[in-house]
Amino acid sequence: MTRVRLLVAYDGSGFHGFALNDGVATIAGALTEAIGNVLGHPVVLTAAGRTDTGVHAWGQVVSLDVPDEQREDPLDLDALRRSVNALCGPAVVVRSAEWAAPDFDARFSARWRCYRYTVLNDPVPDPFLAGTTWHVERPLDLRLMRLACDPFVGEHDFSSFCRRPKRPQGDPPATLARRVMSARWDDVGDVPARLLRFEIVANAFCHQMVRSIVGTLVEVGLGRRSAGSILDTLRALDRSTAGQLAPPDGLCLWEVGYS
Repeated sequence: MTRVRLLVAYDGSGFHGFALNDGVATIAGALTEAIGNVLGHPVVLTAAGRTDTGVHAWGQVVSLDVPDEQREDPLDLDALRRSVNALCGPAVVVRSAEWAAPDFDARFSARWRCYRYTVLNDPVPDPFLAGTTWHVERPLDLRLMRLACDPFVGEHDFSSFCRRPKRPQGDPPATLARRVMSARWDDVGDVPARLLRFEIVANAFCHQMVRSIVGTLVEVGLGRRSAGSILDTLRALDRSTAGQLAPPDGLCLWEVGYS
């Protein structure tokens, strides 16, 4: 088999997440069907991140294998990209397609993932941004939100900010330790309303981790909790101590890094 690497972007609004799920529309389902139809045989996809329902992506990475015999009649990856985009676009598009090393794995070869979360901080909603932002009416104190980011950097147990996965009876609990390399807020500016963007880079993320962090930091920005309380929340290892879960609309898998 020969390995192919795809760079994929999608609007997750109409999908029940990335992973295959019988009976509902998913990103993996749409891509698997489209690629299988173009190649004329079934394919199995591996993704860098299994985004949740309603979450978007600009830099999702997917790997798959095609039979070696394709080399006798070389597979045109650009033609594959165009054909898949004709079937899945504009909601799901392949930005690029290239050959990969035999040992490349979109998930396990990844060194880090970068997520972005965008908040529309304005009294008036924007219909053109509603699908990709979280609308927060009350003014947010960006200075406090930036200060509250510091405790997240480093390697920590994020039990307070993650949904604990279900494990078979008798199995040890899954570790929720993750290494965060950077976390920051930026003021994107008035376009036309005030947009705030949170960007976080980590070796991996657990379920609902970014949305839990954003929801908690927004509470700091609203004055509902102090920036200094974040470290105590992190150390509590208790999901009930963190803030609200931010809606999926504003979250986007932005980039995945490889060695």
